[in-house]
Amino acid sequence: MASGTTRLSTAPYRGTRDFLPDEMSVRGQVYGRLFAVIESFGYVRYDGPTLEPVEIYEAKSGQELVNEQLYRLTDRGGRTLALRPEMTPTVARMVAGHAARIALPARWYSFAHFHRYERPQRGRVREHWQINVDIFGAESPEAEVEIFALIHRMFAALGAAPADYVLRASDRALVQAALVRYAGIGHEAMREVFRVLDRWEKYPLAENQALLAAAGLTADQIARVGEVVGMDFARFRDLVTDAELDASNLGRILRDGLLDGPLAFDPLIVRGFEYYTSTVFEVFDSAPENRRSLFGGGRYDNLAGLFSDRRIPGIGFGMGDVTLFDFLGTHGLLPEARTAPDVALLPLEAASRTELLTLAAELRAAGLRVVTPLASRGVGKDLKDAARQGARYAVLLLPDELARGAVIVRDLARGEQREVPRERVVEVVRAEATLS
Repeated sequence: MASGTTRLSTAPYRGTRDFLPDEMSVRGQVYGRLFAVIESFGYVRYDGPTLEPVEIYEAKSGQELVNEQLYRLTDRGGRTLALRPEMTPTVARMVAGHAARIALPARWYSFAHFHRYERPQRGRVREHWQINVDIFGAESPEAEVEIFALIHRMFAALGAAPADYVLRASDRALVQAALVRYAGIGHEAMREVFRVLDRWEKYPLAENQALLAAAGLTADQIARVGEVVGMDFARFRDLVTDAELDASNLGRILRDGLLDGPLAFDPLIVRGFEYYTSTVFEVFDSAPENRRSLFGGGRYDNLAGLFSDRRIPGIGFGMGDVTLFDFLGTHGLLPEARTAPDVALLPLEAASRTELLTLAAELRAAGLRVVTPLASRGVGKDLKDAARQGARYAVLLLPDELARGAVIVRDLARGEQREVPRERVVEVVRAEATLS
């Protein structure tokens, strides 16, 4: 580089992250466990485009996301696009567009990359990865029951105990009915009331009350809203009719005891996305030092109607990586990184090259991670390089031993070595690597 030239920064764009191999190893292990659980319930994986027409978010996503968080761009044809901030509108578009050849109910999941212009802080960045799990074409409470059971199994697969998190759920339709009947909230104020409820626990009570007053609520109405959001299910059900309760999947689940795992009813759970129509839920970390929402979801019975006359009900959730890894770190559940090779084969010399490559292929076929020298610098230096890479074993193909049909297997952690017959080396190394 010429003298005086400004060097480019090595820092990533604000709100984005670099993931080095150790971190990717941890992430891969975590997501491998989660994908295995999801697929054990019969879900199949899909994906969609990173760029979408901005209209699909303007139609149903929350105002904060559309007005403040979208990354917008205009292509050369003058079309306004957005970098995908969430998956639900995309998957609704896909299901509506291919409905004729999708067998319903459909269980789909994805692991996708999203962008939002957030103010970076703990739990919030400008790009994130997220697991999305959805059921399409099922209206019965059993869809909710399955989603809740899946969430509990996912946490169990990560080593979390039931006491480590809380699954809180509500029904937007039931909450709205209670607010209308008990607090006299009119239709024109309901959207703003829901926005305040969605952020209720994040701000002081006086600030929330001021926002309700600004929305036109009287002091008595504000007090009644406060009562509603503090009610348990036994008290809350007195505010709604039997018909409203029967029309609510969550109401029937709680009333009839259909649950497979713990669930807390909470009228404060309303979710900020306007496409949710009834059941909504969020999972919270129970640790005092990280007591925050981890992820959430809900039922969106009308979202596919943006793209089709066919009504396709759906329910699902999105689990983002940032809060998930905060949770795992808080509870000491992050796995150890696994980036080191299992075996280093040495040395790379003309006389042993063919045998070395043959043995490497055999060890790899046995499921071991094997490295070979790119340029041999001598056995001593090659052994140091192998130890520096973290290899547990080195297999030395030396002329005298090869002539006897044997190799040297060296345990680099213990500094011990022994001669092993060539035909048994894969068996021996795989057995010892499995035990270590």
